[in-house]
Amino acid sequence: MGQNSRLLSRSPVTAPAQAKPPTFSTDEFRASLGMFATGVTIVTARSPSGALIGLTANSFNSVSLDPPLVLWSLARSAASMAAFSAGSHYAINILSSSQKDLAERFASKNVDRWAQVAYTEGVGGAPLLDGAAACFECFNRSRYNEGDHVIFVGEVERCTHTPGASPLLFHGGRFYTEHPL
Repeated sequence: MGQNSRLLSRSPVTAPAQAKPPTFSTDEFRASLGMFATGVTIVTARSPSGALIGLTANSFNSVSLDPPLVLWSLARSAASMAAFSAGSHYAINILSSSQKDLAERFASKNVDRWAQVAYTEGVGGAPLLDGAAACFECFNRSRYNEGDHVIFVGEVERCTHTPGASPLLFHGGRFYTEHPL
């Protein structure tokens, strides 16, 4: 037996019944999270009334190849929570480096996010943004309430990407159109 086999055969360690209270502030937590560079997405859908909805998110991650699953999260307090929770489909648009202005617009409040935005209709009516580096068209498979957010797991029904596209990045509270050195 190799070393890995011995490790797998040991009894699992019992986890504590409850996490200890944090020893850091919300600002310290946010600053630490900001050290993880991410891509930038705009998650889009249609409300039950047919209105376009969308928001900038960097809480995107792959979950599974078989079946193809991805996840993202949304604050429970978000105005679009009801529409995303009730809808059957949404799209996750991974932004290209040329879409920084779009990321900022969809992260803003009290603006017409959809003014002069070019898109095509995807599965279930979810808008697919022109110029995106990649798009994932998802069935709204499941949702999990965790803390002040809801984690959405989408089953990918279609995906596309633009070969050679450079992604928009987010790190330390700033957008980058090329890798920060």
